[in-house]
Amino acid sequence: MSKYFIGIDLGTTNSAICSYDGTALTVWKSPEQNDVTPSAIFIDKRGNKRFGQRAYDAAPGSPGNAALLFKRFMGTSTMMNFSAINLKLTPEECSAEILKGLFGYLPEEIRKNPEVATVITVPAAFNQMQKNATLKAAELANLGKVSLMQEPVAAVMRVMQVEKGDSTFLIFDLGGGTFDVALAESVGGRVNLIAHGGIAMCGGRDFDRLLTNNIVKPWLREHFNLSDEMLQKYDSRLMRMVLWAAEKAKIELSANEDTVISLSETEVNVKDLDGEEIYLDVPLNREQYSGLVDSLVDDAIAATRETIEKAGMQPQDIAKIVFVGGPTNYKPLRDKVSFELAIPASIEVNPMTAVAEGASLFAESIDWNTVDHARKSNKGQLGLDGLNMQFNYIARTSDNRAKIAIKAQGVLPEGFEFQVDSVDTGWTSGKHVLKNGEIIEVGLAKMGDNIFKIFVFDPSGGVVKLENNLITICKTTASIVGIPASHTVSVVVLDKFGGSSTLDYLIKAGDALPKKGKKIYRAAESLRADSKKALTFNLVEGEIEEPVTDNRLIGCFKIEGKDFDEGIIPTGAELVFEYEMLDSGVLKATVSVPSIGSTFTSGNFYSPQEGQIDFANSSGLVKNEAETTLKRIEEIEQKVSGSEKLERARMKAESALNISNTTDEAESMNRAHNEILESKKLLAQARKENLKEIRELELEDSVAAFEEGLKKYARESEIAMFNNLTATARRCLNNLGSKEFESIHSQMIDIEAGIYYRQDWAIVDLFNRLSEHEYGYTDLNKFRELVTMGKKYRDEGNIEELRKVIGALFSIKIVSGSSTEMEIINIIRG
Repeated sequence: MSKYFIGIDLGTTNSAICSYDGTALTVWKSPEQNDVTPSAIFIDKRGNKRFGQRAYDAAPGSPGNAALLFKRFMGTSTMMNFSAINLKLTPEECSAEILKGLFGYLPEEIRKNPEVATVITVPAAFNQMQKNATLKAAELANLGKVSLMQEPVAAVMRVMQVEKGDSTFLIFDLGGGTFDVALAESVGGRVNLIAHGGIAMCGGRDFDRLLTNNIVKPWLREHFNLSDEMLQKYDSRLMRMVLWAAEKAKIELSANEDTVISLSETEVNVKDLDGEEIYLDVPLNREQYSGLVDSLVDDAIAATRETIEKAGMQPQDIAKIVFVGGPTNYKPLRDKVSFELAIPASIEVNPMTAVAEGASLFAESIDWNTVDHARKSNKGQLGLDGLNMQFNYIARTSDNRAKIAIKAQGVLPEGFEFQVDSVDTGWTSGKHVLKNGEIIEVGLAKMGDNIFKIFVFDPSGGVVKLENNLITICKTTASIVGIPASHTVSVVVLDKFGGSSTLDYLIKAGDALPKKGKKIYRAAESLRADSKKALTFNLVEGEIEEPVTDNRLIGCFKIEGKDFDEGIIPTGAELVFEYEMLDSGVLKATVSVPSIGSTFTSGNFYSPQEGQIDFANSSGLVKNEAETTLKRIEEIEQKVSGSEKLERARMKAESALNISNTTDEAESMNRAHNEILESKKLLAQARKENLKEIRELELEDSVAAFEEGLKKYARESEIAMFNNLTATARRCLNNLGSKEFESIHSQMIDIEAGIYYRQDWAIVDLFNRLSEHEYGYTDLNKFRELVTMGKKYRDEGNIEELRKVIGALFSIKIVSGSSTEMEIINIIRG
């Protein structure tokens, strides 16, 4: 058993580390004697690295030497640019530096203990790529045994250490970058997480942006002659200094009614367009600040209400709100949340360290000897050789007392007795008759391991020699009964041969973790050994059933021809898909193919296409996604009016478009990308609420496209088939409980696509569109090479070679998570 269990809250703006030895929690302070450490890195021109407070304080003055907020880019290919020293690091590499630094706070006897085990927390909203990136950072930091857990679960663990009695409570976790909410029920020291939710990009950093954009920038424009570029480049010295000063002032408002956002000319060290030295002297009070952040707080309250409703509960069913995260130190925020939700507020845990503390408590509950770091069993037993019996007991409990019971495997000898002694206190049960069902209740004198010694006496009173006679019962703070899954995860499959794509759910949001399952699929096409083709399992997060491509692609598990040496996987072959989602939300899977007698293992899912998004160079991609989404919304609005969901979807898509039109900054692009995903979720909800009208619109568009543009190129058989499908689709319009319309409509689209791509002019048109924007590709050099080659074939009229170029372009095209592009779907629901 590990003697020390480490919990790390790897935060967007601040991080913390805590250890637990089975009895006591210790928060390890930074060199500045603070409980938390800024998640900041500074590298000087000689390559010397600083992290934490020193790096954070130096960053505004030398932005080209510093990296901040890299947690927001975990799981992407966005690089942290140290422009002053011509160095780029991945978000994982930056996070590894913070992890190594935090680990350095621990005493040497803990750091060098080979049995030390660490739990790192991640937001509940983190997707598969972000979780895998966090594990990669831990690997780079060489932390040894590591597991992940969701931040709200960690907060619950900490609350339960101080919680007395049974209750239902709500965790309101507003951090520097994300918002998580969890609803938990405690009964007899066992905690059930009923539901949780959150917002991916809502935190203290977003509060700082509002403060800067609405208070500081107008003041700067009034007092100095500044260009738009000077106020929009957030990685410039001026804006880094402004954000730094705004954040400090915001923190001061937690203790004071008013403050001043101030910087001297020497601190800013930037001149305006007239050569005047810039300074800051901006008064700020709580009323101004509260008014600014109200919209984001309202979003968090709305997400909380949604979580409560999802659990089928009312505010009066909840005893209290426990606040976690730096921004919740601001009392007016706590008061507003408590008032709006009509639930009393609680500040019984330190909001800055609760997550790290809870993570270290959870680390103790893990069996670190298992491959997947499963939780320790609550049941224990001690068998006694030769006596046909065993002692059964609860190995882990939060109670002050526990029971040890005798379970006979056969007939017990007469005249035997037993006794239980506490090794820790000297207490003894005295002798009892050795019989089936006999129960001894023991007291647990301390937190952590309580050790008891079993004695067995023969009829003459002699002590029976036992190979093992020790029982260990661990007194814990609490045990988590079920950790709910944050996201719904599905495999995108065909509903039948030649059918339409659909979601086959593996994990539903709210399912208790860990969860295992097995699905039977079939191959939609054959695959020979050594073939360059693949059978592809596309995995997505989300519940958007039409179109499935609006969900976030999180991984492609491929079985390629090169993965097996001989044989063929025939069309229709059975594919046995076994999967498990761990406590942390990390998904693993294996696929067995009986026809070739082989099994293929995924490891952890990771989507190269999704991971290759570089938000520092994605404004074109985001703009295109926003415009496409807005066009879809406008088309639906022609048929549907007064939809609240459509209006919200439009607002989010317009917000994303506005961001992409005004800045190309990586953090803003990331935020815009998330706005598009949220817009598409709302669009899917609007579709469900107005299904008949939207089906009519989709059918009208397909028929018009065929009649006006494609019919003249179609074969007679294609025209007849399209007309038959159109008639069938019209008959299905009103059958709202069936997906038959969607299946028929999909076949109509396939016919249109087949006609379109058969035309030489269509191939040229497609190539021209693909070659217009290099932002949509992962390898720019390869993209440019292919475009040059494609233009040559286009101009020569070599359409067959141009088709090959198009295929190569698609192979390096980014799948943004809100794109219609996806690996070919060739798996059929079994």
